[in-house]
Amino acid sequence: MRHFLTTEDWSRDELQQMLDDAAALKSGRVSSALAGKTIALMFFNPSLRTRSSFEIGARQLGGHAIVLAPGRDAWPLEFETGAIMDGEAEEHVREAARVLSRYCDLIAIRAFPKFQDWSIDREDRLIRAFAEHAEVPVINMETITHPCQELALMLTLQEHLGAAAGRKFVLTWTYHPRPLNTAVANSALLIASKFGFDVTLLCPNTDYILDPRYIQAAEANATAAGGSVSLSHDIESAYTGADFVYAKSWGALPFFGRWDQEQPIRDRHRHFIVDERKMDLTNNARFSHCLPCRRNVKVTDGVMDADYCIAIDEAENRLHVQKALMATLVGQAPSN
Repeated sequence: MRHFLTTEDWSRDELQQMLDDAAALKSGRVSSALAGKTIALMFFNPSLRTRSSFEIGARQLGGHAIVLAPGRDAWPLEFETGAIMDGEAEEHVREAARVLSRYCDLIAIRAFPKFQDWSIDREDRLIRAFAEHAEVPVINMETITHPCQELALMLTLQEHLGAAAGRKFVLTWTYHPRPLNTAVANSALLIASKFGFDVTLLCPNTDYILDPRYIQAAEANATAAGGSVSLSHDIESAYTGADFVYAKSWGALPFFGRWDQEQPIRDRHRHFIVDERKMDLTNNARFSHCLPCRRNVKVTDGVMDADYCIAIDEAENRLHVQKALMATLVGQAPSN
C-alpha cells in the first residue's frame, strides 16, 4: 500500500507513468478502475476544482465519492496523541481513519496550515496522522504541499512545451491582500525541478523564500534531472528569457502568525503583479496560475485573457491526473 502525500515519495518515472495514463484518459481511453470502489474526500477547507475533479473523476472511473467536512457534517476530530478530549473534538483520528478504511478504498484529505506557527505546520501532522492509521491509501488534496496540482501542472507543461531540458521556469511571488499557504509554490518548485527545468524562484526579498526543506529538495532534484534552481529578487532579470511563468502568492515564513507585521512589507510589493510588460520580457512564455486568481491584483486581465495563458488547461488536467492517480493507487492503472 502506498500513499500519495508528496511527489518526493515517488520517482520521476513513476510520476511520468501517471502523466502518460492521464494523457491516455484525456484522449478518450475508457477505464472502470474504480468499479465497485469508494473514495472518502475529507475537506477541512473549501474547494472548487479539487472537490469537483475528484468527485467527477471517481464517477467516470465507475466509483463513488463521499464528501465529508469534519466539524460540519462529520464529527470534529482530534489528532494529538495522548490528548485529553474534553474540548470540541468528538472523535480521534485513530478511530476515524480505521473506520473509513473499512468502508472505503481510498481516503483523500484537504487541510491547510493553521498559519500560527510554521515550525508546527511544516510537520503536516493532520494528513500524516491519517496516513499512519489508515489501512488504505491516503491522498493529499492540499496541505503544505499540493501534489495533485503538481501533476496537473506538469501534464499541461508537457502538452504545451514538450521536454523540459533547457527551458526556463519562473515561479514568481505575487501580491495578495492576505498571506496564503505556501503549498502550491512548494509543489511547483518540486515538480519543475524533478522534471529538469531551469527554475528561477522570484520573490521580493529573503522573507519570502520558501522553507529550506523544499529549496534543498529542489536543488537535489535539479542535480539528478540536469536542470537548475536559482533565486532572484530582480523582476526584469527573472522574467527575461523565460519559457514559462507560474504565479502564486504566499505568506512570509518569518512572519507566520504575525500578519500585522507582515502586512506593511507585503503592501510595498504590489508591483510584483504579472502584467503584459513583464511577459514581453520572456521568450514568448506560456503563463499559468493554479486558480482561484484575483484579477488585477495578482495578474492583469490582459495576461489572464491572453492566448499564452494556459490556466484553464491546467485546471482541466486536474481531472485527468487525479483519475490516473486513483487508478494507480488501487492497482488498476490504464497502463496495467
